[in-house]
Amino acid sequence: MTLPVTFRSEHALRPRALDLFSCAGAAGTGLARAGFKVDGCDIVDRPNYPFPYHRGDALEYLARLIATGEIRRYSYVHASPPCQDKCTLTVGTNRSQGWGGTHVDLVAPTRDLLEQTGLPYSIEQPNGRAEIRKDLSLCGEMFGLGVIRHRNFELGGWTIERPTHVPHRGRVRGWRHGQYYDGPYVAAYGNGGGKPSIPELQAAMGITWTDVREELTEAIPPAYTEFIGRAFLASLSVGVAA
Repeated sequence: MTLPVTFRSEHALRPRALDLFSCAGAAGTGLARAGFKVDGCDIVDRPNYPFPYHRGDALEYLARLIATGEIRRYSYVHASPPCQDKCTLTVGTNRSQGWGGTHVDLVAPTRDLLEQTGLPYSIEQPNGRAEIRKDLSLCGEMFGLGVIRHRNFELGGWTIERPTHVPHRGRVRGWRHGQYYDGPYVAAYGNGGGKPSIPELQAAMGITWTDVREELTEAIPPAYTEFIGRAFLASLSVGVAA
């Protein structure tokens, strides 16, 4: 990746990342651990979010940052847009309920705005949830976590070496079609029988700052974006050196 000289000089020493559709801050925490200063945005009140935070529609907020030029404060943008919701783009972009209603593709408008920023970015989606380029696929077993939690990432403006997928050590613990299975991973979703306790979810995901089940089950492990953030900053260092 070749970066403009102005981008290098303004952002190389103190990189700042924008965390869109931030929920309780799992992705943002990974970016912070990688070395970024992080600001978040989510339409739902997230008192557990551990960084500076804007409550509002993520796409409207991003559009305003672009229009005012404030987006230049940032060197990277990460987005985890939901791909189904009962709201419309004009009403909201990241509510904590409504899954399974009218399908609204938030990935495409998110990508369009991210391209307008001119900044490197990542878009995260679960398997089968939306059409994105699968430039990177990560799994909890790659990081020794207690969840599988496959996630795909589309990278804009930069590339990364794809790590090899690590074979799973067993099954996800819990009930499947009336039968209980034991295994080394917990099911980080829902509230049904066999689901992990809050402390088990926290330990499995590597998340300690929230004990809200909805926030834990919607999160990605911070290890994912820490891996991505470190890879990006390494490529940035190479660009500055060049």
